Amino acid sequence: MALVGGLGVVVAALAVYFLRPEGGGEVFLQAASAEGRDPFTPSTAKEKGTKEATAAPVSPAPGGTRTIEGSSPGLYGGSENESSCDVERQIKYLTENQTKARAFASAAGIQQGEIPGYLRGLTPVQLRSDTRVTNHGYKNGSATPYQAVLQAGTAVLTDNRGVPRVRCACGNPLSGPVAIKGSQTTKGQSWSTYKSSQTVAVAPARTVIVFIIIYDPRTGQWFERPVGTDGSKDRPIPPPKGGVTSGPATPQSEEPSSIEPSKPYSSPPPSPPTTPSPPPPAEPGPAYGPQNRNAGSGGAP
Repeated sequence: MALVGGLGVVVAALAVYFLRPEGGGEVFLQAASAEGRDPFTPSTAKEKGTKEATAAPVSPAPGGTRTIEGSSPGLYGGSENESSCDVERQIKYLTENQTKARAFASAAGIQQGEIPGYLRGLTPVQLRSDTRVTNHGYKNGSATPYQAVLQAGTAVLTDNRGVPRVRCACGNPLSGPVAIKGSQTTKGQSWSTYKSSQTVAVAPARTVIVFIIIYDPRTGQWFERPVGTDGSKDRPIPPPKGGVTSGPATPQSEEPSSIEPSKPYSSPPPSPPTTPSPPPPAEPGPAYGPQNRNAGSGGAP
């Protein structure tokens, strides 16, 4: 009985140890292009357009990190018809190393053989805010979770709920952040605009999204990118309702459960052509003139 009781104490102690966030109250800051801590693979982030000069402005959160729904227009940035991440190269790096592939699949919650399809089903975008996540580094043959803040401009792959799942500069799988109890300390490579009170966390959209509505801060243009595509099927759109150009979509809550879902944006159908008015009777003109030709062809010149 004493032996069983002693084993119970040991098991309980180990459970507390392994369930606590790695590093206690530590949050690692990761600049947009930095490889960072314990990378799974070499960088597959593409240089062009993967950096934004400063973090987008976010209202400070009084009690913690602000939460934004993954389908919010303008949450992500990018360049039309350009991918911020080389997905095929990411697949190659992981499938060449079976140990890393097993660790990656375990952290991502998938089977090892599903890695190629999983990565091709994600969408390359860029963060527009400093974003809190749980990062998973590769160490001693396993995925090791730690809390991190990714700088605005970081290239990531998102899923069909708008949640970042892979950091392209290191190939690490990502998941939602874990709240830190007690005092928080930061480590890693900081940047001049970083403020812990202005970081955001991305909550999954309540419904599967078909398009990610992206804002390009370099051109001021909006476009939609079908989920699971690399930019080759991008389509320009008018500014969406509620879309924010000077920053990410406005933080709506401190708790993901209270966020109202938003529907994927779709361009309105084109207005039907209007029939031109007949010429005034007093205006002379030939029986078969330009205006009548237009009317006969549905308004087309």
